[in-house]
Amino acid sequence: MGLSVSEIRRGMSLLYDGELYEVVEYEHSKRGRSGAVGKTKLKHLKTGKVLAVTFKGAENTASAFLESRELQYLYHDGDNLIFMDNESFDQFPLSKEVLGPQGEFLAEGNNVVGCYYKSELVKVDLPNFVELKVTQTEPGVKGDTVSNVEKPATVETGAIVNVPLFVKEGDTLKIDTRTGTYVERL
Repeated sequence: MGLSVSEIRRGMSLLYDGELYEVVEYEHSKRGRSGAVGKTKLKHLKTGKVLAVTFKGAENTASAFLESRELQYLYHDGDNLIFMDNESFDQFPLSKEVLGPQGEFLAEGNNVVGCYYKSELVKVDLPNFVELKVTQTEPGVKGDTVSNVEKPATVETGAIVNVPLFVKEGDTLKIDTRTGTYVERL
């Protein structure tokens, strides 16, 4: 039996046509006498590809239970990121594509939450905020006091973040991993 349109939620994991997806966007609408419609964007949890799917009823879907465990990011190996289970010390590879742009903010030793489906690591949830050190940025121009002026800065993971002019090399920054934006200097 499939999920009804009203049961689908953003962030939920579901099986669609036998494949495992995460709902990254969801919009529920009902027009006049016609039935409810759910417009979604589904991210495939193995390949990272995103599909736009419109649900009109309980078609080809089922909810999927994901088991969560704490993992530590160890290193990258080609196109894979290697994580270690903090309890069993088992190591698991995960494709960089599955993590998407959030993967740019992973530093070796970071703890994350690994989500497993039938004993297979299918996704990793980063903390909402990470602290990273600036390794390269241009000095701010003295006398430039226009508000909201930003410059690019490279952090220790290689990611580039737009930061205020007062940020300098060696500063530690708090970065929002969901948006990839600067929050504050620590």
